[in-house]
Amino acid sequence: MEPVRTTVVEHNLLEVIARSLPVLRKSDRRVGEAILAAPEAAVEMTLASLASAAEVSEPTVIRFAAAIGCDGFRDLRVKLARSLAFSRTTSHSAIAPTDELDGIIGKVFDFNLSNIAWVSAHLDPTAIAAAVEALSRAPRIEFFGLGASGIVALDAQQKFPLFGVPCIAQTDGHQMLMAAAMLRKGDVAVAISNTASTLEVVRAARVARERGATTIGITGSHGPLLQHCYVSIVSETLENTDLFTPTASRISAMIVIDILSTAVSLRRSRAEQNSIAEMKRLLSDVRSGRKAEGK
Repeated sequence: MEPVRTTVVEHNLLEVIARSLPVLRKSDRRVGEAILAAPEAAVEMTLASLASAAEVSEPTVIRFAAAIGCDGFRDLRVKLARSLAFSRTTSHSAIAPTDELDGIIGKVFDFNLSNIAWVSAHLDPTAIAAAVEALSRAPRIEFFGLGASGIVALDAQQKFPLFGVPCIAQTDGHQMLMAAAMLRKGDVAVAISNTASTLEVVRAARVARERGATTIGITGSHGPLLQHCYVSIVSETLENTDLFTPTASRISAMIVIDILSTAVSLRRSRAEQNSIAEMKRLLSDVRSGRKAEGK
């Protein structure tokens, strides 16, 4: 299976510009510096006015737009405006020591909802489709994750065994390595790491791929893990506070798991879908205190 490569989608054009400055041409850099110095004003500028503010030619501004991944000057303005709007939402949701409980509740909800909306708009359907295809055919699935990503792996373990396929979530580094070493061609290893750099998860993905398994990465950023994954699903979020442990990345990854499990479920036969429905009915009976016999 050939690796599925996704396009890097940046949530913050201002951050893209800041990162790009060291490698830009001197004249292009001046455009970037002008935008960073007054981003709110830059959104309202015409091509001519931005060129004047940066003391460069209009073609230089257009070249700068292309250099940072924009399709022309208009696209640059649109992405800059979107970046500013999103930055306002997330920065306004940052929790301060003076916040009252009502304010904290609202900000936590706003922050997580904004992140989920962003991920929804930028998730790569090509990568999702490739992952669904591999998972639908897999005779065995292993999920790898440590810490918060381990919680996502355990959530996946709740869902995928419903399809009659052996499925285990490995949340210990040694167990990951052992499981990865036992995988074979056709098996699938789903490696989960928000940073895409968790050493144990990266190592397990590498070993799994060496054994012939199809490796799928679910991450919150681009990093070393994706070098060992045939399919890369990046659900990048912003986590802008040190006052609590943000859950946006974990929620985002769990939503990806929901998408994958739902899509795989729809590929099952009618008989298999009926079996899943019956299993859920039995669980519902147990939870409600009714006997499984239907009384």
